[in-house]
Amino acid sequence: QVQLVESGGGSVQAGGSLTLSCAVSVDTYDRSFMGWFRQAPDKEREGVASIGYNGETSYAESVKGRFTVATDNAKNTLFLQMNSLTPEDTAVYYCAARLGIATSCSGGTCSRVWTSLVVDEYNYWGQGTQVTVST
Repeated sequence: QVQLVESGGGSVQAGGSLTLSCAVSVDTYDRSFMGWFRQAPDKEREGVASIGYNGETSYAESVKGRFTVATDNAKNTLFLQMNSLTPEDTAVYYCAARLGIATSCSGGTCSRVWTSLVVDEYNYWGQGTQVTVST
């Protein structure tokens, strides 16, 4: 059974910080990467940060230098440290996991993908946690 449960959301003033956590219950051997996404009202869900099972990370341009994605040593908890928050960061934040190998092919050569900010690359999702940033 696959379970992802987010926590740590809440309300904060602009310039403040929050840390989101996601308890991950999946078979470690089959996990390629995990990520954080967010969805603001009337907007599409967008990728925020991703971390591969090999430790590789990627971030959306809008959060680079402000957000940090990490896991604990056992890779059972996914974190998102968010600093210098702005009202534009207000959204429901979701953690997600990709089980199974992901590959990218170009010119006849395929390589393994270790991070992704694309919604369709993930096959398991948490329920979401609200983050509200006020001025």
